[in-house]
Amino acid sequence: MKKIAFFAFRGNEMCFIHILLNALEMKQKGKDVKIIFEGEAVKLPKILSDKENPMYKKCIESGIIDGVCEACSKALGAYEDNKALGLNFLSELKGHPSMDRYMEEGYEIILM
Repeated sequence: MKKIAFFAFRGNEMCFIHILLNALEMKQKGKDVKIIFEGEAVKLPKILSDKENPMYKKCIESGIIDGVCEACSKALGAYEDNKALGLNFLSELKGHPSMDRYMEEGYEIILM
């Protein structure tokens, strides 16, 4: 099974919607897909949850959302919101998610 990990860095909601679209399509076609929020994108979970975005909700329900960067969440004031949303904090690389860990687990990395 092909494994894909999307690392979202941009905080632009419209750009992120394309990650959701592609992740859901890949999941539907049988791929193992993960989305990781990094950089300014750590603010998006609250925005998407507040708007009740159906694609985001489907990604949450299907386990596609793997987590958010703990260091960036703290630095950008999104830590409490992400904690309240029950998101997994990723911090194995000096407070940030490790791309190498995903690669070691067989994931192809896509940065957006």
